[in-house]
Formats: sequence, structure tokens, C-alpha cells
Amino acid sequence: MQFDLSAVETATLVFIGTLVFALVITVFLMTASFLALVLVGVGRLAWIVASNVLLGLVHGINYAWDRLVHHASSVELSGDFAGDIAAEIMGQPAPSTGTYPRVVLRDS
Repeated sequence: MQFDLSAVETATLVFIGTLVFALVITVFLMTASFLALVLVGVGRLAWIVASNVLLGLVHGINYAWDRLVHHASSVELSGDFAGDIAAEIMGQPAPSTGTYPRVVLRDS
């Protein structure tokens, strides 16, 4: 059985064509919005991972620096070297700094 489109009115064909066109646009918009949601989710996941890695790196550097400073503050200097350091702390002029005393950083 063959379907004869000439028997269908033009208004009916325009209506069916409009529905098909609306369906195509709807499918396109749904696909585009779904892909946009996926891309936003992937971007947010990448941002969270990157920020957590950087935050962990900063905490690791701070922890290592804290351990290094605490270790350096617990070291006792002995011998003639300790006397030289004490003289410099007291304000003895050094050739490289002119008349200004050298600054020694210690953990407080």
C-alpha cells in the first residue's frame, strides 16, 4: 500500500513539518545542555583536584620549613665558631655590612 501525499492538505504537511523541526531543535538543545553540564562538572572536578594538590603542596612546604627551623634552633654551636657568631650578634662590624651588625634569624 502506497501513501499518497497529494491527498494530504498543505496545512497538515506544514504542521507535521513544524513538529519534526521542533523535535530536532529540542534534541539538539537537550544534547547541548547535557554536554554543558558534563563540561562544567569536569571543570569543577579538575579545579577541586588542582586546588587540593596546591593546598597540600603549600602545607607540605610549611611543615618542612617548620621542622627545619625547629631543628636549626635546637642545634648547639660549639668551639670557636660559636664565639664568632656571638661577637657578630653583639654588633661587631663586619666587612661586608659596614658598621651595621649582622642579623641572625632564630626561632622565637
